[in-house]
This record gives sequence, C-alpha cells and structure tokens, in this order.
Amino acid sequence: MKEFYKRFGTGPSAQAIVAVVLLGASILVARAETITMASTTSTEQSGLFAHMLPAFKQASGIDIKVVAVGTGQAIDMARRGDADVLFVHDTVAEEKFVAEGYSAKRYPVMYNDFVLVGPKGDPAGVKGNDIVAALKKLSTVNAPFVSRGDKSGTDAAERRLWSQTGLGDAGQPLPNDKKGSGYRECGCGMGPALNMAASSGGYVLSDRGTWLSFKNRADMAVLVEGDKRLFNQYGVMVLSADKFPKLDHAGAQKFVDWVISPAGQANIAAYKINGEQLFFPNALN
Repeated sequence: MKEFYKRFGTGPSAQAIVAVVLLGASILVARAETITMASTTSTEQSGLFAHMLPAFKQASGIDIKVVAVGTGQAIDMARRGDADVLFVHDTVAEEKFVAEGYSAKRYPVMYNDFVLVGPKGDPAGVKGNDIVAALKKLSTVNAPFVSRGDKSGTDAAERRLWSQTGLGDAGQPLPNDKKGSGYRECGCGMGPALNMAASSGGYVLSDRGTWLSFKNRADMAVLVEGDKRLFNQYGVMVLSADKFPKLDHAGAQKFVDWVISPAGQANIAAYKINGEQLFFPNALN
C-alpha cells in the first residue's frame, strides 16, 4: 500500500481507488463458498466428516455445513430445498428421491454393515450370523430392545428386518406390539440409542461405524454380524437445478465429484479407529 501512495499520491482519486479495491476484497471474503449438506448421524457421529471435510476444503476451497439428522429427516430437508447436497444411507428412499425429480442422479459412495449389539453375556441367546432369527428370538423372550424409531436409515433397515421375522402379515410392516414387551423406541440418534441400550442391558441395531467410535460400551458387544441382510450402502446426490435453481449446484457437484474420485475414496478408506476401517469406498467398483 505504501508503494501505491508513493506512486499515485494520497489525493481523493487515489483514496477512491483504494476504497474500491478494499471493498472488492471484502466482497470476495464474504463470498467464500459454503455449501450445506443434509446427512445422517452415522457419518457425523462416527467422526468420518471430521476426517473427510478438511481434505475436501483443501482440494476445493469450499466449506461444508453439515446438518446431521436421521436419513428420513435429511431427505425431507432436501425435499424442501434446504440443502445443496444429500449424503445418506437408505437406497430405497434415495432411489425414490431421484425418481420424484429431486435429484438427477444417485451416486454410490461407500458401505459398511449393521450389527446387533447387546450384553456380552447375551441373556437372550441370539449370538450368531442370522439377524432375522435373532430379532424373532428377542421378541419371543421379551428382551429389552432399543429402536431408534426416528425414520433414519438404520431405523428403515431395522423395520425391513423385523418384517422378515414371520411374526406378522407377510409383506407388511411388523406392528410394534409384535416385537416383544421389551421393545422401546427412543426417537433418537444412534449414539443416544447405544447409550440407552448400554445403561439398560438392552439390545440395539447399530451401524458399525458409530459402534466402533462409541465410547460408553459398558459390557456391550457385537452379537450378530455377517448376515448379508446387514449390508449398509451410502449414496450422495446433488439437488435438482430445475426444482431448486437458487441452490449451489456447482459447489455440490464439486463435492460429489471429489468424494467419488480416487482421492476422495482413498480418504474414506484411510479413516480408521484403533486400526479398524469404518467405511469401505465402492464408488469406483
């Protein structure tokens, strides 16, 4: 700035030029790009976003504001146009979202699995690799069971599994009163549901990522895993420019392009807790 005044003086014209330059700089700072992402609690509570998003910002210069709620709530938020990008884990609901015109395309990003967690002593005797048989037994013995009941991706998966137990009408959602007297819905996220199960000696279906990052395990352990019905796929979508022309579609697409690129996929694979990988990238498969 000293060199500028030395060359052009300090008169009104020079001061006007400086004012315009400073105003332009302030506008650029004010316009630093930030996009909003509606996502599920498992990506946030597992610590994945704290690991991933700084790398994306370094690559793109774009900040991301994450609103982490259940998948159903995240999809509802996106339907209202309150997010630029949607990152969730309920393939059926995601495909419906695209079919209804709220997004042009769903991109698979990564997967892990669900696990049934309960007391290490397993008083209900459900340990194994058959999740449907385990749920049926929990109902039969009226074991304490904490369900999220929040329209999340985990909740949707759990409801599909309960419907396969044969305890109700074929092809219909199983009424809660058929799930045993110990069944309780908390209407809460995965972390609180795990806390409730840990404090009550109950069972709970969890995504593996949140379970691995969960600190308050008490005497809890994974009791049912390895069933192919426990597969948990995540997808990402840019919201429709036709429905929501005022959203930052370019910024959202930059995130999608990055997260499904070799760099983004490597970033996901690198996220581990105690040496154990939480999510497995599959966008490039």
